[in-house]
Amino acid sequence: MTPERRANFQRLLKPRHIAFVGGRDATIAINEARRRGFQGQMWAVNPKRADLAGLPCIASIDDLPEAPDAVYLAIPAAGVVEALGSLAQMGAGGVVCFSAGFKETGDAVAEQALIEATGNMALIGPNCYGLINYIDNAALWSFEHGGWSPGYGAAIITQSGMFSSDITMSQRSLPLAYMVSAGNQAVLGLEDFLDVFADDPAVRAIGLHIEGLQDIARFERAASKALSNGVPVVALKTGSSQIGSALTVSHTGSLSGSSELYEALFARTGVISVTNPSQLLETLKFLCVVGAPKGVRVAGFTCSGGGATMLADYAEKIGLEFPAVDPAQEPALTALLPEIATVSNPLDYTTPIWGQGERTYPVFAKAMEAVGADSTVLVQDYPAAGLDASKVYYQQDAAAFGRAAREQGLPAAICATLPENMDVETRQFLISEGVAPMQGIHETLNAIGQAAHWAQMRARSAFAGSVGLLSAEPAGALEMLTEDAGKLWLSGKGVGVPEGRVVAAGQLVEAATEIGFPVALKMMSPLLAHKSEAGAVALNLDSPKAVSEAAARMKADVADHNPHAVTDRFLVEAMSPPPLVELIVTLRGDPQFGVALVLGSGGVLVELVGDAVTLLLPATPDDIARALQSLRVTRLLDGYRGRPKADVFAIAGRIHDLCEAYLHERSIMAEIEINPLFVYCDRLCAVDALLHRRAAR
Repeated sequence: MTPERRANFQRLLKPRHIAFVGGRDATIAINEARRRGFQGQMWAVNPKRADLAGLPCIASIDDLPEAPDAVYLAIPAAGVVEALGSLAQMGAGGVVCFSAGFKETGDAVAEQALIEATGNMALIGPNCYGLINYIDNAALWSFEHGGWSPGYGAAIITQSGMFSSDITMSQRSLPLAYMVSAGNQAVLGLEDFLDVFADDPAVRAIGLHIEGLQDIARFERAASKALSNGVPVVALKTGSSQIGSALTVSHTGSLSGSSELYEALFARTGVISVTNPSQLLETLKFLCVVGAPKGVRVAGFTCSGGGATMLADYAEKIGLEFPAVDPAQEPALTALLPEIATVSNPLDYTTPIWGQGERTYPVFAKAMEAVGADSTVLVQDYPAAGLDASKVYYQQDAAAFGRAAREQGLPAAICATLPENMDVETRQFLISEGVAPMQGIHETLNAIGQAAHWAQMRARSAFAGSVGLLSAEPAGALEMLTEDAGKLWLSGKGVGVPEGRVVAAGQLVEAATEIGFPVALKMMSPLLAHKSEAGAVALNLDSPKAVSEAAARMKADVADHNPHAVTDRFLVEAMSPPPLVELIVTLRGDPQFGVALVLGSGGVLVELVGDAVTLLLPATPDDIARALQSLRVTRLLDGYRGRPKADVFAIAGRIHDLCEAYLHERSIMAEIEINPLFVYCDRLCAVDALLHRRAAR
């Protein structure tokens, strides 16, 4: 965003005056500005009407008394470009373009003309609901809206107008700072809004609804800036379209499509990724009201054994910890509890003291201290209206809980087991007490866990520094290397490979005997990307006769599969001993995201198991180690059932060396897939490899 456009966006965001251009839709927008409480000057522009919502109409844009800071434009598409040209010439600040009929209908020419006519103005849309400023009470909005702000809150940017409207109507008490419906993003994109809101002191967290990003590198810079500024970003990515890529021959095309690459981008930049709208709002609410805890240790409280079990069960699945009470402090906590209560975490403090703040406060305070908590949660489902004579007792426990958490500096949440069991009065009361009013146990624990991981990511990034994504190499034709040539390249980069020879059929027995039985036999052909499917692989051959018979059978099988793939070149290799773990390691370029590393459970079940993680490069050895540790299969490296242990950080270091070698030569080498990569205690071995280089131009 240019400095001029950034300044104009601030005029659009916090306008002194707004011009509404159009008819019925402009009338709605005028009413929404009034609903928001806008106190500035408003003008209506319509050549055919006397007034819009009581505002006297001006015949044309050129007749406006001065250049407006903000314009709401809702006219037929055919008149938009001319209107924008007039506004730009007179020095208007920014425009919300509700008008549709541009790129979304396939008219890219009209959208380009719109972009050019905009000049340095800040334009949201076209085809969007608009903008709401809850901090300064301004709105250029196309539909009835709700939402509230205590003077701070979340900035939310969506790529769906109706979803943005739905969020403003939600019964969640999410504090809001700004709402942007981005529409076609012809001029201002999601990346621009993220960059601006990351600097806004009223914004405590940023929520994104993403269908697709226009500029990955710009998003990375903006998200990294938000992380550095201490502003959490929470993203809901929708859509499952595959990223176009010429490198579709390997297994990894199905493992690391668009969703995996987006998740890798989010992980790299500290963006919290959620999977549904409720989780988006609950996570933003937690972050806005109480901030992110420094770790994953939680003190949990219920007045029900069932609630305590629900907390403990789900926390274990997502990596949150309810640490045991310090034995040295257990007697003091026991003395504060009724006799029927059992000291534990989560703690069911039982009904004899329920609703008595003077008795529950010391219990909450001592338990939080005794478990060394980073955050704390109390489960309370509030009674419905008309059945709420006991509500005062809930509130007394809530106030006692909030006080204990405040005194110990802990982010605190009170959550309803069922989302609807927390009324608006209660939600507002809890926020006033500095407690996040959370709706749903799973949503609450997810929010706490992801907020804690965000805080840890931010702490790591402060020491690690930031290196931007690499741009992708230009797309072009690829040439597959035969396995022997691929392994020769890998061996030259320090990756272990089995001992082997490439020979004709007449020399197979001699070569196998020199290597030592048992051996593996593979036909080498540039037309055999996946040899197992063509019958071009034979394993555990333990005699000269077995080798000869396998070679003859292999020629027949490959001929049936593809007669043009048959050759008289065979790779005979020593069979590798059983490893601790089989991995798949893939390096490839992507036209949007740059260079990606995929790590996963390897072997023949790679796609079925789906145990894989994607990293965008460049990455550090520590990044790779954390990615390895996230795989289910990695538990086999930690002495599983008495097996030997392997050093995950040493493995990560070797994979990092391979990444660096690939990056150094990626103008030549297009893709590397090793599957399986055998992992031993002290070494790695590429048992099978498929490499592609860029064809000579």
